[in-house]
Amino acid sequence: MTIPPAPDGSFRARLAAGQHLVGTFVKTPTMHATEILGALGFDFVVIDEEHAPFDRAAIDVALLAAKAAGLAGLVRVASSAPSSLLSVLDMGATGMLVPHVSSAAMAREVAAACRYRGGRRGYSGSPRSAGYGAGKMWSTIDACDAAVTVIAQIEDPEALDEIDAIAAVEGIDALFIGRGDLTCAMGAAKNDAPEVRDAVDRIAAAAKAAGKPVAVFVGGLPEATWLKERGASAFVVSSDQGFLRNAAAKALAEIGGLGKPAA
Repeated sequence: MTIPPAPDGSFRARLAAGQHLVGTFVKTPTMHATEILGALGFDFVVIDEEHAPFDRAAIDVALLAAKAAGLAGLVRVASSAPSSLLSVLDMGATGMLVPHVSSAAMAREVAAACRYRGGRRGYSGSPRSAGYGAGKMWSTIDACDAAVTVIAQIEDPEALDEIDAIAAVEGIDALFIGRGDLTCAMGAAKNDAPEVRDAVDRIAAAAKAAGKPVAVFVGGLPEATWLKERGASAFVVSSDQGFLRNAAAKALAEIGGLGKPAA
């Protein structure tokens, strides 16, 4: 498979260049959180079909909101099945985060399902990704192949046995380190336990050797600083629900405190 270069200024080009990118998960199936995040200047959102109640219609609306807000709309798909990948691509997703990529063979299947030339992406000229029929077939194919961003989530211990081969797969644009699942699968005490740190280092080293960027989820600045030192450049910070909970808890603590009797 020969992957065309990403368009200048596109999310895929910025990611490949190792630019510092900040995004968040969107867990609530509405357009409003995505609009707010875009207005604040986030670089991207990851619409979380895997762990949130997004159906196809809700994903479509969230991706439209991302497009309107001027930020990249990625989807963490619930399944790596070609039909699931095709669905979000046809909706105009900037790309996808594919969970549980545990082998090079799986990485190759995912990469092939996401691109036309040399791959197996099914073609239709009618969806948003093709301009609702406004474009010509081959120019649409080349534009989509150049722009789509495919990120493999590494979160299974067995993936570490093939991590160099996974990272080297043509058509996989970046690796996402899934520390939560790695921690759980390894039975580690916490997500920065020695065995998890070792896994992080192995994944980051494989990505560096393959010339691929690394994306990570972080809870805050200390984690982001540690992982940036390990080579991460794209950071998924919290989620719309996390931001809401933290802001609401802070407001309740501050204003609720006014109703307490003075000591």
